[in-house]
Amino acid sequence: MRIRNATNADLSAVESLLSASDLPLDGVRNNFSSFIVGEDEGKIAGAIGLEEFGSTALLRSAVVSAEHRGNGIGRRLVEQLLDHAEDAGIEELYLLTTTAEKYFPRFGFTPTTRAAVPDALKASAEFQGACPDTAVVMTRRFGTARRVPG
Repeated sequence: MRIRNATNADLSAVESLLSASDLPLDGVRNNFSSFIVGEDEGKIAGAIGLEEFGSTALLRSAVVSAEHRGNGIGRRLVEQLLDHAEDAGIEELYLLTTTAEKYFPRFGFTPTTRAAVPDALKASAEFQGACPDTAVVMTRRFGTARRVPG
């Protein structure tokens, strides 16, 4: 398994993975230069994206193919994205999820409210309807959060 920056040639495969997992495609194409992919034997097995808004950002489109789930690809993708975000000077990272609210606390994310989200992020496709209003909002501050092993 190789984790690497996504290229334009990966877009179709990532969109297919997202669709297969019932995840939104809105905004993916516009932010694809900030995506990371997991590649297994030449096939895209997972992806994750970062949508930056100054010193805050949105972790988006975290997906692993059904046949690759449970083998650590998701963890590796999240860890690499977190490292990239911190290196880029991101102070606070947000995400929306309808299925993974128990997964992200191991990376230092905690639940928050939509009201606490900066206005710039609220203007993103994910907050403007790509994700349902029932999605859980989570946040992680850099410099204060510690990753939990495992």
